[in-house]
Amino acid sequence: MFTKILIANRGEIAVRVIRSCRAMGITTVAVYSEPDFRSQHVLLADEAVLVGTARPGESYLVIERIIEAALSTGCEAIHPGYGFLSENPLFAEKVSAAGLVFIGPPPSVISAMGDKIAAKKLAIAANVPTVPGYSEPVVSLDEALAATATVGFPILLKPAAGGGGKGMRIVERKEEMASALQLCQQETRKSFGDERIFVERYITKPRHIEIQLIADQHGNVVHLGERECSIQRRYQKIVEESPSCALSPELREKMGSLACELARTAGYVNAGTVEFILDEDGSFYFLEMNTRLQVEHPVTELVNGLDLVELQLKVAAGEPLPFTQKDITLKGWAIEVRVCAEDARRGFVPSVGLITRYAEPRGQHVRVDSGVEAGSTISVFYDPMLAKVITWGSNREEARKRMVQALNGYHIEGVSTNIDFANQVLTHPVFISGEISTAFIPTYLPAEDGGPPPSRETLHYMALATTLIYHLRETLVQQSLLPLKSTVGVSSPEKRQFSYVAKSDTDIFPILLENNDGKLQWRIEIEDRSYTVLTPPLEYYRRRLKLTINDESSYFRLKYNGNFIEAAHNGVCRNFEIYNPREWEVAQFMPPPATKKRDNILDCPMPGLVVDVRVKAGERVYRGQELIILESMKMESAVSAPNDGVIETVNVQPGDAVETGSALIHFRKS
Repeated sequence: MFTKILIANRGEIAVRVIRSCRAMGITTVAVYSEPDFRSQHVLLADEAVLVGTARPGESYLVIERIIEAALSTGCEAIHPGYGFLSENPLFAEKVSAAGLVFIGPPPSVISAMGDKIAAKKLAIAANVPTVPGYSEPVVSLDEALAATATVGFPILLKPAAGGGGKGMRIVERKEEMASALQLCQQETRKSFGDERIFVERYITKPRHIEIQLIADQHGNVVHLGERECSIQRRYQKIVEESPSCALSPELREKMGSLACELARTAGYVNAGTVEFILDEDGSFYFLEMNTRLQVEHPVTELVNGLDLVELQLKVAAGEPLPFTQKDITLKGWAIEVRVCAEDARRGFVPSVGLITRYAEPRGQHVRVDSGVEAGSTISVFYDPMLAKVITWGSNREEARKRMVQALNGYHIEGVSTNIDFANQVLTHPVFISGEISTAFIPTYLPAEDGGPPPSRETLHYMALATTLIYHLRETLVQQSLLPLKSTVGVSSPEKRQFSYVAKSDTDIFPILLENNDGKLQWRIEIEDRSYTVLTPPLEYYRRRLKLTINDESSYFRLKYNGNFIEAAHNGVCRNFEIYNPREWEVAQFMPPPATKKRDNILDCPMPGLVVDVRVKAGERVYRGQELIILESMKMESAVSAPNDGVIETVNVQPGDAVETGSALIHFRKS
């Protein structure tokens, strides 16, 4: 076994690898860019080496610097993690040429399976079903249109190299092809250094099923069950689970056997994943093979009790697998949520800045793989994923409920996150039923809708939680003034009932609090319902609150701003303002605050870097026309004209760094 390895990555995956290495007694070396000098992976590793500036192309993607860091610190092997150089065959080749062990498959296999066209040919050779498509990559618009004539609309443009959803676009009509192809080529060139795109049929409502496998250097290949990864936005997974409720034991065995056969045909070694799409009629097709550890590997670990990083290290060191296929059994159910720095209410635009408060959920069968803490800086240069929450249960519903409560207790301030959006997914009736597909988010939770309206009970829970906190804070203030009050000749019974009004958006809740034991037990009436609430011994400014409501535990995340208390619970986030009856009488006559509209300005929707400016001053543009291309967190996005108009001034040029709300373009006032 190795005594010292270098981890060629950053963030939560680097931290994850470090933890397994520690358990195995292996010394670790981290690499880092200039802004990452205080990152978690740097602090946890035994040694750390600076490899460059913030841009990945000047640090984490510079092969020579990574290898030099390993050699100069006396490492024997390099673990690539995922992303960056993990599926770069040239990197694997140069690692081996330098006398180091690459903890992953051979370079030739990475090259073959990383090229989607070559991988598809290997799948056909292994008798694995494949998605109908055009067999050769396309470079020009004419070639793409010719390929589409063979495949038919809708089609999916996909990069021939790489994965992770980068450079993919659905094209519904011929008129969309030019813009979609250009964006695909730009993204895949930057992400993978390769602009070849291929065309395949877009299957509208499939499930995304992937098979985890592990292969050693002695010809043994074993699959470790499947993961359901259908909950996606922009081809990026958000929620994953294992097993899948769509697979029967027979189908699981069939898909697993075919995945292993493909690995044998390719000469695969180490951990890998074969991805399939499962059609509504039960047909399944090979999608791609990821020649690395997957982001979602923890759900596999929780249902079969294995440490995949430990297995990777043992296989790379030449050890045979310590088990056979018949030894693999799945126990219970596991769900993972990717916690990302993005604003789901604004189309998942990235969010950058300093994490000012950070508190992870805890509890039995709750695991958090994180690469951040309070004080971590989130920048536009790297992937938006901050952490992963993984929960286990004896069945799917138990794992789901545990995840909902865990996310309710995950507190991050300073950047926007998708935590509440993920809880909207987990509490949606369609997800609960298990009848999901890759079309789940655009069908049921499109960003422009803000999600389905919350249940009345959810709003009641949030109203009573914020009102209780408000009341108890006010009570503490009153109690602090009691020593100043004269008690001579005063004898009045202690008050046990309190009336309030909680207002949030257009919802107004009259609330009656009744505290009969003078301590922690409350009876609370809201509208026509009554709730029994038990509070813990509280400090009443806490930001994570646990209440027992009608004998069931409920968790809330709270933020305070004067009389406003923002509550988040089960995917719903609302601002509440609490009034006593007299204050409410006055408040009803207050005018609403005025808002200013910037109708002649194109505001920047996200922080990022300007890649392309497609218009100039004096040019007439039309609603929906792409004006500016931004790059943020390794993804490119177009900023389109909100209305028809004429450009007055363009305020940015390629290479500029921009912030959310910056004025990109001024239009002439009509």
